[in-house]
Amino acid sequence: MRHHPAAPLLIASLVVPLALAGCGGGGGRHASATPAPSSPAAQAIPPTPSGTPTLKVKRAYKPFSAGNPGGHASVPAEARPADVSHPATVIGKGGPRDCTSAAVVAAVAKGGVITFDCGPKPVTITMTATARVVNSRARVVLDGGGLVTLSGAGRRRVLYMNTCDKALGWTTSHCNDQSTPHLTVQRIAFSSGNSTGEKAEGGGGGAVFVRGGRFNIAGARFTGNRCDSTGPDLGGAAVRVLDQYHGLPVYVVGSTFAGGVCSNGGALSSIGVSWSVLNSVLTGNQAIGRGANPARGGTPGGGSGGAIYADGNRFTVRVAGSVVTGNRAAEGGGAIFFVSNDLTGTLALESSRLTGNPSAGFQTAGLPGVFYRGSGRPHVSGTTLR
Repeated sequence: MRHHPAAPLLIASLVVPLALAGCGGGGGRHASATPAPSSPAAQAIPPTPSGTPTLKVKRAYKPFSAGNPGGHASVPAEARPADVSHPATVIGKGGPRDCTSAAVVAAVAKGGVITFDCGPKPVTITMTATARVVNSRARVVLDGGGLVTLSGAGRRRVLYMNTCDKALGWTTSHCNDQSTPHLTVQRIAFSSGNSTGEKAEGGGGGAVFVRGGRFNIAGARFTGNRCDSTGPDLGGAAVRVLDQYHGLPVYVVGSTFAGGVCSNGGALSSIGVSWSVLNSVLTGNQAIGRGANPARGGTPGGGSGGAIYADGNRFTVRVAGSVVTGNRAAEGGGAIFFVSNDLTGTLALESSRLTGNPSAGFQTAGLPGVFYRGSGRPHVSGTTLR
């Protein structure tokens, strides 16, 4: 005989309360089922005309998805999401009320591992001030659990770290090459960040600006971020990075960048910084400046690197297991603009798809959507370019 344990339990949860109500002197009237308070799956609502109780099932919210699920590039241990089992700060107390901009700003300044408890539903926290990393903090991990979005509301940058900013403390005599702070943003979304008008360090970084220390991105989403619309070397609607410890790369793993707009680098921008972009998606980003770099006479400059703008001397950019599509540049490199001034830098495109990234001005022959000036030719393997 087959055993069906689940059905009797469900029937019992409905029938027993009704039977008790009928025996309690209520004249045989029907009563609605009332699940135990500990049951998260359902709550009773009034019975249907036939007297049959109806269960209202609460919606289960899944964490947002990010990155390219079809990407299979190997992820090194140092690029994987950080352990957040012992947070220094938990923002929220089970609902959205305490999940505020002020709480985020305070937690980031305090440092350590930061998680959120804002309830079971996705929540957007509108930032009324930019969160700033204090340079004496060795480590800052911002983990949204796949349910939290930090919004700049189109008015401000969301997150800022700069080891050479005296206001945040100088901790070494070589602020441009120090190992800490190590900032990680993971399982969190950044939307509507806007650094337009921010001129410190050359500007850029609509959602996140980083100079110095180390920086990782894992399982994050960046949507609709902006920075200044013109400027020959300014960029990074989502992220701008200057200087990383000992030239180590910024790891971008399983993340999505969409709808970013800036003079250069509609998603990512850097000077002299290496990148390893793994199993990620960059789509619908735009470099809208005019006049390239150096700026042509009579123009404000910019317009290169629809998705990625990388400039400097010795650095590397590796894109593996990723999709770069539907980005555009008003000048060069609808997908990627790569210039190593001393011709020592290298570009690798592995097991990726770069398609439909128009360059209105210029690109490298045989590399649709890419402008490249570096050491030799880019390393291209298992990659679609068209």
